[in-house]
Amino acid sequence: MTRKLLIVGAAIAALSVAACGQKSDETKGAATPAEQAATPDANPAATVPTPSDETKAATFVEKAAASDMFEIEAAKLAAKRSTNAEIKAFAAKMEKAHTKTTEDLKAAIAASGAALTPPAALPEDLQGKLDDLTKANDKDFDKKYADSQVDAHQAALDLLQRYAQDGDTAAIKAFAAATAPAVQEHLNMAEGLKKGFDTGKDVAKAEDKVADAKAKVAEEKAKK
Repeated sequence: MTRKLLIVGAAIAALSVAACGQKSDETKGAATPAEQAATPDANPAATVPTPSDETKAATFVEKAAASDMFEIEAAKLAAKRSTNAEIKAFAAKMEKAHTKTTEDLKAAIAASGAALTPPAALPEDLQGKLDDLTKANDKDFDKKYADSQVDAHQAALDLLQRYAQDGDTAAIKAFAAATAPAVQEHLNMAEGLKKGFDTGKDVAKAEDKVADAKAKVAEEKAKK
């Protein structure tokens, strides 16, 4: 009898050991609470900031005002550094036009009754672009300015068109709709400048002007 009890006991013990081993194997791959806490979110979108909503008046005003500021400061820089008559004329027009749109934006904000204040300084991305333009050497400045004007006006036009269509504040929507055609015109002009540099037309024109000037000087000397 005792021998039978010992055999049964041994069998039970063996089964218990096997069950424990099986349970250990089953849970071996499961993450502990600490491991789970250290695991990144499986949904990356949950950690990516939502893009600014440009249909909201506050966001639109911030970006539109910054765009004007960049245009004005870049134009002032071009006026000082460029020796190209077309670039200087374009820059003068941009400074005047974007000074006006800045005032028009402020008037639209006032008419809307919204408690919005345009930024007083350029955002980091536009300040970086202005810094790059400032650092450009004299040889490359005009082309870099023309390139930057295409990019800046395309971005401004997209912003204005989106807000004119889907904006949330009537008076500011009216401003966006009224301003977009002028910015389209500026974009066309900027693309013309850029194309001239890309194809060498600007250099050819400059050389022609120099040749004409020399011819006139020679003509005057001959008359004397």
